[in-house]
Parts: sequence; C-alpha cells; structure tokens
Amino acid sequence: MSADLVDLVIVGAGPAGLSAAVEARSLGLQVLLLDEQRSAGGQIYRGVDVASARQLSVLGRDYAAGAALTDAFKHCGASHVAGAAVWNVSRDRTVNYLQQGRNLSVRARHIILATGAMERPFPIAGWTLPGVMGAGAAQILYKNASALPSEPVVLAGCGPLLYLLACQYLAAGVTLKAVVQTTQTRDYLRAARYAAGALKGCGDLLKGLRMTVQLRRHGVRVFSAAQALSIDGTERAEGLQFTQRGRVHRIASSLILLHQGVVPNTQLSLSLNARHSWSDMQLCWLPDTDADGQIDDIGIYIAGDSRGIVGAKASALQGRRTAIAVARRLFPGKADYLAALDARLRGELRGMLHIRPFLDALYRPALEHRVPPQDSVIVCRCEEVSAGQLRRFTELGCQGPNQTKAFGRCGMGPCQGRLCGLTVTEVIAHARAVPPGAVGYYRVRPPIKPITLGELSGP
Repeated sequence: MSADLVDLVIVGAGPAGLSAAVEARSLGLQVLLLDEQRSAGGQIYRGVDVASARQLSVLGRDYAAGAALTDAFKHCGASHVAGAAVWNVSRDRTVNYLQQGRNLSVRARHIILATGAMERPFPIAGWTLPGVMGAGAAQILYKNASALPSEPVVLAGCGPLLYLLACQYLAAGVTLKAVVQTTQTRDYLRAARYAAGALKGCGDLLKGLRMTVQLRRHGVRVFSAAQALSIDGTERAEGLQFTQRGRVHRIASSLILLHQGVVPNTQLSLSLNARHSWSDMQLCWLPDTDADGQIDDIGIYIAGDSRGIVGAKASALQGRRTAIAVARRLFPGKADYLAALDARLRGELRGMLHIRPFLDALYRPALEHRVPPQDSVIVCRCEEVSAGQLRRFTELGCQGPNQTKAFGRCGMGPCQGRLCGLTVTEVIAHARAVPPGAVGYYRVRPPIKPITLGELSGP
C-alpha cells in the first residue's frame, strides 16, 4: 500500500495514456502510469518495442510509428508500473490495482483514464463456436506472439480493421478464402452526407482505397453487401453462410474472423457511477464529460477511445490536451502559456476528427448483427443466455440489463458484462420498442477485474 499523493495517475498505456504522460512530464508533473500489459503501447502498438523486422513490415508504417511514442515515454521520467490490473478507481482519486499477486493502491491529485476500446460484439448464429474469433484478437495474437493462421481464413463484417488485417495477412503469406463485408448501399448513402468532412481527411480515404486495390490485386474474393450472416458447425466452425442480393452463399472454413468496429471500454467510468449517454452515431454508451474530458468535476478525466472512438492519432492528441488541462489546475500561474498550447492542439485534433462522422455512418453495424433475430443465438457467453431468453424476460416485465441478472444471471459471468452489455441493451430496447438510452446499462461495480479474497485482504 502507498500513502504517497501523486500529481497524476494514468490508467492505460495506449496512445492517449502515453501521450498524456509525456506531455504531463514536460510540464513538470509527477506521473505514475499503470497498465496491465508487460510493455507500453496498448492494443494498437502492442509489442512494438520488441517487434521483429518481419512484424514491423507486415503490420505497416502506422504500427511501426508507435515506437517513437513508446520511446518518448521511456525517456520522459514517468513511473511505469507494468502488469498492473486496476480493479477499482474511487471518486476520492484512490486507485487500487493488482501486481504479481499483491493488492496495492495509490492516491492522486488527478487521474486520467485512458483504457481504450474493445471489439464490438457480433452476435450471430454460431459465433461462440471454436474457430470463430474477433479480427482484433487475431491481430493481437500476431503482435504478441507472431501467431498466424495455418489454414485459409475468412474475414467478415465491416470497418477499417477488417481490411487492414486482410492486407496484413496477405503480407504475411496467409491465404484468404474471402472477405465478406456487410456495408450496404444505404450505408454509402448515409455516409454521403458527411462527404465534405471526409474529403478533409483524404489521407485516410486513400489508405482505405489502397487496401481495397491490394485485395483485388491478390485475387481475394470480396463479397459486398452481405446480409444474414451465420456460422455453420456443431463442434467447431465449418463455414460461413450469408446472402448477397437475394442469393445464398456458403464458404467452407474452419477459421472465421468477425469484426464490426470497436466501442469504448467504459468499465472504469461506469464503476465510478459517472453519467453516460447513448450515442446513436457510434451505437454505444459514452461518458458525459466537460470539454477537458473531466467527469463530474472530481479531478478524474477520460482521454482517447474510452471517451468515444476517435482513432490512435486523435487519441494521442486528446491525451496531450487532457494532460494540459490537469496542468492548468495544478499551475494556475501558467494559464496563458497552457491555453496557447492547448489551442494549437485543439486545432490539430479538430482536423483529425473531420472524417469520423463519415466513418461512423459508413461502417454502422446492421441491426440484425447487433440484435439477433434468431432466439437461439447466445448473447451472454459466460452464462449462456440467448436472445430469445432476453425477449422472454422482457415479456415478463424485465425493463433493463440490471434486471436480467435476477431473471437469468445475464452479465454475471467472468467478463462482467463486457461482451454482452451493448447487445443486452439493444435487444431489450428493441423488444420494448424504446430507444436504448431509455433502457440503460449494467450497474458496474468494483472489482472490475477478478481478485481473490486473499489478494483483497493481503497487504
């Protein structure tokens, strides 16, 4: 246990957390960064410091660029506690975490939560079978252990990561059976409303175009406007079935990677009982913050994708701006200098976010892939609660996710609702014919990570 009061504790060593730490140190703050991984980088830059030349080549320039940020962090003078699983953050700015079986804590004048994003659930028939996993998880396996599929793979869903992983796999020599993308004509029409903003981010558009051309050049079968996705198999995945323009297709495969975007990891902000609002644009819960990212004026801030999906580069800028906001509180005498610095970063960040509404509209996951129409589809994987059971709970008077715990233990498994929470909200909202915001979310309580009684009671 530590009684020391640190100027700033940062939770998360991704782009937002690392950038916040570097900026805060440059402004004279004492910084302690806690992260569950063994090395800095978060999910996006995971393992970049120890990546081989082969990995750097396969994963591309955007990944390799993360090494500059992790190197800056190493030399900035911030304290880094690796392997720290934060299980509680209190409103009095006490942070409790586990490290090597010890239960430790630290108090801070200010806290920045930079816990990033996680893959959105993709609850379709067969998604719990062995041989089915998220595209993001597959990418992390390569970053962590250079693990690649030894058999032909099918990628299905929507979002930039789907195409990025496909191109990375091609560079690594993996055979792609097909890329099945679910973006429909209506999605392009909806995104067209934000075309002006997208053109300001034309660099990202060109990257996407180049990836599409690369897939075509390698002869990868690309199916567009796919609907009604399901996975065949009894003991494990055997194939992906879908419809395209009224025609049924089936692609045999024992390895299917699904992806339909990422959503903020809000477990810590929810456990603080901070207000969250449903975003119809990003189809998820976002914490309510002030312009600096602070929740409830309690000295706890949120930066990066855990505040709303903005991408790696924008997350880094947001982390820097949040560090400056903390410095303004601690060093009021530097207000003018800090305001000028923040104004410059604010302009850069605004430029990076021009394309975000376009991407959110274009890669909006289909309702059928968020709210399973088949009653048999499992929603809560931990407790094996199906979509049909959730609908029956609603018929019996269940009003929201918290009540599903009493009706059928939904959300009470090891993942504590991380994998099913958004789906449960939308299934109930759809069944009640009300907006998701009227249904709410699980009441998240600490510990948000598993902790034994021995660890809890230990020194």
